[in-house]
Amino acid sequence: MKSTLTKSAEIRARLSHPIIDSDGHIAEFEPALFDYLEREGGAALADRVRRLVLQPPWYRATPQERLANRIPRPTWWAHPSRNTLDRATSSLPRLLHRRLDDFGLDVAIIYPSMGLFPIHFEETEVRLAMCRAFNRMQSDIFREYRDRLIPVAIIPMHTPAEAMAELDYAVNTLGFKAIVMPAYARRAIEGAARKNPELARHALWFDNFCIDSAYDYDPVWAKCLELKLSPTFHSPTSGLNTRATVSNFVYNHIGHFAAGGEVICKALFLGGVTRRFPALRFAFMEGGAAWACTLLNDLVSHWSKRNREALAHLDPANRDDNLMRQLFEEYGGEYGPRILARMGQDRSYLMWSNPEDSADLDEFARCAIASKADIGELFVPKFFFGCEGDDRMSALAFDARMNPTGAKLNAIYSSDIGHFDIPDMRDAAEEAYEMVEDGLIGTDDFRAFVFTNPMRAKTDLNPDFFKGTRVEEAVASMLNANRKDT
Repeated sequence: MKSTLTKSAEIRARLSHPIIDSDGHIAEFEPALFDYLEREGGAALADRVRRLVLQPPWYRATPQERLANRIPRPTWWAHPSRNTLDRATSSLPRLLHRRLDDFGLDVAIIYPSMGLFPIHFEETEVRLAMCRAFNRMQSDIFREYRDRLIPVAIIPMHTPAEAMAELDYAVNTLGFKAIVMPAYARRAIEGAARKNPELARHALWFDNFCIDSAYDYDPVWAKCLELKLSPTFHSPTSGLNTRATVSNFVYNHIGHFAAGGEVICKALFLGGVTRRFPALRFAFMEGGAAWACTLLNDLVSHWSKRNREALAHLDPANRDDNLMRQLFEEYGGEYGPRILARMGQDRSYLMWSNPEDSADLDEFARCAIASKADIGELFVPKFFFGCEGDDRMSALAFDARMNPTGAKLNAIYSSDIGHFDIPDMRDAAEEAYEMVEDGLIGTDDFRAFVFTNPMRAKTDLNPDFFKGTRVEEAVASMLNANRKDT
């Protein structure tokens, strides 16, 4: 008899371990979301948000206005349409729960679609009301299905106080155990805004919460530790800075989640957060792992050349200006004597360097790096990187030959079901397993990709994270085995 199982289900049936999807998506049903929003903030606020999010400015502008005002091409056709079953599945938790076996998935952590944007809104009243309304809705609609579907709460971060308030509410009132935070906050450059109010909306800087921030966010990280929440980031940068073409979504979209992940990952490391809060684990969704391999390599390379001792090679105080003059006089004849006589004049900062305050020299001081090994210890076990199933570059995370200190980075399978990236949800496990079939990774690495890394991303801080889910027994067995090994 011909099998009725999908290819993904067949792959899952052959495995001795579960598949945990670290990043599925809900396509919010707008009438429900706006009903929650109206109850939270009133009808007038709900109407303001409708005007803000239901039809982006790009669609309300003429082609000439788009160019004149540099309105970026927004995301378009983001969800399956011809595959109507999948489109409905992405909005209906009961249907998604029912179909997970066909996708080859045991458990999926569910992120928002529309809900990724409120955490970046600059207007406080709208931001807080949207976050609270979304979290209440998610808590309600997923309540019966948490054995396999784990929703995340969205946490605003414009101030530490609002973040801690929503963290407390999400966990202690609504029962969430997973969260998503923005990777940055856009803030006005106050001096520029005062000089030219008409350009104030363009005079922005991006606060990474860790280095030169407007606030001290250590209380937020401490609150996450107290509540056993692993901070996760899923911030778009499409439409910002160099990803802001007026006419080409693909140009704006490529690499944008990786860029958002790098903003906060680099800041957490260099800001010393992983040093001060060693038990926390951080995850970065939908950007893949290739950028993380590059970042780790760059951190090691920069530390090797710019640690406090190595800076002696660059310090202009150690330059022999007498020898410099002799060499220019001996070998610089093509400049002519008149120009050579001016040596020492018109010296640029870039070519000759300025003296620097000795207190500012060690840019690794916040994370207290003393060796390359320190970099690995503060980076590799602390960070987890969400990778879509068709991202072949995920294999780099498992290549210890390529990564500094012989590391394997914590790539975690993140299907992105619900969005255009996977046109048929039934291909979820099949798409991920192709890396094994194509010889890019082995079966042990695949197990880490879809099970042990996603498990550790949550249980390193909260061993009970998967309690009550389909994978509870497998996770408990793995945790017990790890305790025996140590």
